[in-house]
Amino acid sequence: MPFDIHQPLALLGGISPAHFMQHYWQREPLLVRQAFAAFQPPVSTQTLFALAGQEDVESRLIQSQQQGWELQHGPFSPRQLPSKKKPAWTLLVQGVDLHDDQAHALLQQFAFLPQARLDDLMISYASDGGGVGPHFDSYDVFLLQAQGQRRWRIGRQSDLSLQEGVPLKILRHFEPEFDWVLEPGDMLYLPPRYAHDGIAVGNDCMTCSVGFRAPQRQELAQSVLEKIVDSLYDESEEGTPAVLYEDAGQQAVQTAGAIPVELQQFALDAVTRALHDGAIEQALGEYLTEPKPNVFFDREAEDNEYALAEANESGSGEAASWHLNRKTRMVYDSRFVYINGESYECSGEDADLLHRLADQRWLDDTDFQHFSPTAQEIVQDWYGQGWLQRRDPAV
Repeated sequence: MPFDIHQPLALLGGISPAHFMQHYWQREPLLVRQAFAAFQPPVSTQTLFALAGQEDVESRLIQSQQQGWELQHGPFSPRQLPSKKKPAWTLLVQGVDLHDDQAHALLQQFAFLPQARLDDLMISYASDGGGVGPHFDSYDVFLLQAQGQRRWRIGRQSDLSLQEGVPLKILRHFEPEFDWVLEPGDMLYLPPRYAHDGIAVGNDCMTCSVGFRAPQRQELAQSVLEKIVDSLYDESEEGTPAVLYEDAGQQAVQTAGAIPVELQQFALDAVTRALHDGAIEQALGEYLTEPKPNVFFDREAEDNEYALAEANESGSGEAASWHLNRKTRMVYDSRFVYINGESYECSGEDADLLHRLADQRWLDDTDFQHFSPTAQEIVQDWYGQGWLQRRDPAV
């Protein structure tokens, strides 16, 4: 069933997603006490430290010392991390949702927002007094207290100038308006550019940050246009004869430096053809689902290569369900579905099923039996690449 955006959620303090998006999103901060009752961290401290030691995980260590701020980038071995008893240090681990099912499930609690905007789940661990200084983010963020306590001071900041000579983007003049201490399960939403300073109160402070993608207009234009250019190059490899500029009717000229109007029109026509109907939308969808450089997928074992066909033959549909890999990004528009940087044109029942897969991130065996042969072949390929996984409820 479609998600009911008018149903009140404890996650949002008893208001509905529709109300939150209309009155708070990118407008006002919102403090929710016990957004998650009896909340338990999605990962343990040991697991978080272990992730910080992996090459494919982005991590940072920030320490506040008498001589100033110190920033180091991971990976970190256990010996490189300070003692938990040492005050004023913070470990930040990005993309925990890519490596842990519970962290990924926590991120999906925010499915009332477009997947195209959702970025990742960062988890920070801090000792007493640990923080990253007063700063602002250029994107929305939900700050969920997972363990221990953290004091948050926030304020609508008019002066966004930064301190010079420090490795962090710390505000030069911070003027807080509100001051709260968050307990496990409490959550704070902040709109973009809302200044905030979080400081751990006591040891073993863990905070989950749900971040969102907010591409700059110039960056987005560059990325979309690069993809369109790449698609033109791919098309030229298919053996289609290149269309060259011709000017059989060109007259002799007395002003050799002037660009012929016909050549300008040829260039305009070339660009117009490149930006054909749907080209920008298709390039955007591929850009939004492009995996980050440190994301890799494991192919399924060869003996499971025909699992989809076996599911169709089983008939009952009770044995398994199909889930997108937690690293998979999948969105759609009216014409294409996009998954991990690739696009597929679809319509009819295939489109309905794939849209539902993108919305809820899973389908059951019965759903898969309704795919057309072409769609089944495509989905089987996704399974083989590790983008899609089959789960047996009995396991």
